Amino acid sequence: MSLADQDLHGYGIMKEVERHSNGRVQLKPGTLYQAIKRLLIAGLILEADEKADTRVSDERRRYYRLSNFGQKVMSEEAERLERLVKLARVKRILDPSKNLNSLRF
Repeated sequence: MSLADQDLHGYGIMKEVERHSNGRVQLKPGTLYQAIKRLLIAGLILEADEKADTRVSDERRRYYRLSNFGQKVMSEEAERLERLVKLARVKRILDPSKNLNSLRF
């Protein structure tokens, strides 16, 4: 989801995950780059042709973006999770009065 609305390099992905999880998830570089490798092999992400931030001149930074296939998979997964949340409310596992829009991930 970190790549849903912008191209990012590895460190940017780590910071985005940390920010959206309120610091509960802190990816280590080894974990992140293994995940990136698997996502590239699966065709879910691509290495971006151009740098998203032209102010950064570090040639070693590689930027990543979601592929069309990755966007489709992400959308389907979000819909699956939405169905699970609805079921959790029906089963009274979650309080139906809680507003999920105010939560930060």
